Amino acid sequence: MRHPLLAFAAPLAAIAVNLTAAAPAFADEWPSRPIKLVVGYVPGGGTDVVARLLAARLSETLGQSVVVENRAGASGTIGADYVAKAAPDGYTLLMGHSIANVIAPNVLPKINYDPARDFTAVRYVGYVPNVLVVNPSRVQANTVSELIAAAKKQPGKLTYASSGIGSTQHLAGVLFDKIAGTSMVHVPYKGSGQAVADLLAGNVDMNFDTMPTVLEHIRAGKLRALAISTPQRVPGLPNVPTFAEAGIRGFDVTNWYAVMGPKGMPPAVVAKLNDAIGAVMANADTRAKLVAQGVQFGGPDSPAAFGQFVGAELGKYARMTKELNVRAE
Repeated sequence: MRHPLLAFAAPLAAIAVNLTAAAPAFADEWPSRPIKLVVGYVPGGGTDVVARLLAARLSETLGQSVVVENRAGASGTIGADYVAKAAPDGYTLLMGHSIANVIAPNVLPKINYDPARDFTAVRYVGYVPNVLVVNPSRVQANTVSELIAAAKKQPGKLTYASSGIGSTQHLAGVLFDKIAGTSMVHVPYKGSGQAVADLLAGNVDMNFDTMPTVLEHIRAGKLRALAISTPQRVPGLPNVPTFAEAGIRGFDVTNWYAVMGPKGMPPAVVAKLNDAIGAVMANADTRAKLVAQGVQFGGPDSPAAFGQFVGAELGKYARMTKELNVRAE
């Protein structure tokens, strides 16, 4: 499947890959101790699920432990800031994400890092669709059109959770409101894990969360899926229509994941890490597990291409957040 975000116009200023010179001996020795993979969200969300799967396989491939560390808050920007300020030695990495790396910088009033210059682009992993899910005990709608009708009858009453201000879930809700002509209330949390927990508890009505976060709850019948953000239906949810099929056209919000590091990582270490992640993703068992979580493939596979991709994404979301007037509340 072609990545829906690769059809961008000529890239804007590309993210700085920031590869500085380093002695080959350093790369030969790396990694000589455990590696930290930082996730900017609480455990249980899509980013955390993908990071833990990747970390387990990377530990085997690299011969050193890759440990996931959750540093949650501020739409993932606390974790991103931590990595941006870490030593660029390849031992502190970020599970990069479209929220903290390209959306939140365009929404939050202040972040303490430059998303285009303070990171080393290592490897794009994949993307996951956003799924519109409702709590069936609170929302009786079985289709998007029924949900829109219900929302229009009760403007300002229906609520949607998100993993934070400036998240893809937040942006998806605002975009949905604009296209559908509805007026729903945004309820931000510190991560998808907390947002989905409250949705399951019946404290909010719906969410536009990532597929890994909500898939098991959909299969268990605890959440009802109404639409998915990919251009075509996905194997994991074959009966769930796309937003386009449901009449919501122009719904271009997708979560991507990638591995990034602080600026200035040695090129040889970046190359070694890029190759290791590539090998992990090529493994049939790992790939099957990622697919089972809703991860889709097809994106830039070199650090330079990934850096250009991020630059284009920054420009895309700068335009989108301005048009939708999405700013920190």
